[in-house]
Order: sequence, then C-alpha cells, then structure tokens
Amino acid sequence: MIGKWHGLIIDCPDPAALATFYQELLGMIRVQDEGDWVVIGDAADRPGVAFQQIPDYRTPTWPGGERPQHMHFDVKVDDLDEGEAAVLKLGARRLEGGTETFRVFADPVGHPFCLVTM
Repeated sequence: MIGKWHGLIIDCPDPAALATFYQELLGMIRVQDEGDWVVIGDAADRPGVAFQQIPDYRTPTWPGGERPQHMHFDVKVDDLDEGEAAVLKLGARRLEGGTETFRVFADPVGHPFCLVTM
C-alpha cells in the first residue's frame, strides 16, 4: 500500500449548494466549510468528499462529447423508483441510460451519478 484514501474532490460553481445536495443523497455531515471549499463525510477524521469552487466551471456532457465525465458516484438504494423520486426532489435530473438495476442522473451542476440496486 502506498497510501490511504483521504478524499474525493469535485469541481463546481457553488460548493455549499452542491455539498448540501450530496449530504442529503449520501447521509453525510458537513465537516469543513471555508466558502470556496466544503467537505462532507462520516466524521472529520475520516475520508470525505470535498467540493471546490471553480469560477469557469463547465458542466460535463453525458455520455460523451466535448466535456465527458471523468468519474461518477454509484449510490446503492433499496428501490430505484423511491430513490429516483428522492434525488429529483433534491434537484437532480434524469439522464439517458440505465437498466433494471441502475439509473443515471446529473447532480444540480451536471455531474453524472447512478442509483444502483446491485
């Protein structure tokens, strides 16, 4: 092992707003908030997800195109229909693609993520 996972950093135009979306989606707490840098996680001493303000942020295109995704979250849910209703209420939007075991969405600033039942 070379090191231990510390965090995942996501570029966005408004870190506080996107962190709130993912707090609700993943059931995490806000562990750091410096305006242009917000971190959520299970606890302050554990790996987390950070949101970094990028003034010239451009939404990824799905599934390819000029600005393809570089990574995405897979979020396990018990029921895809209930999960979909909940993320749409938070501000996500449905994207093309999916099967009986997963559906593709975009967070409020366009990052793709999937709800999965696998």
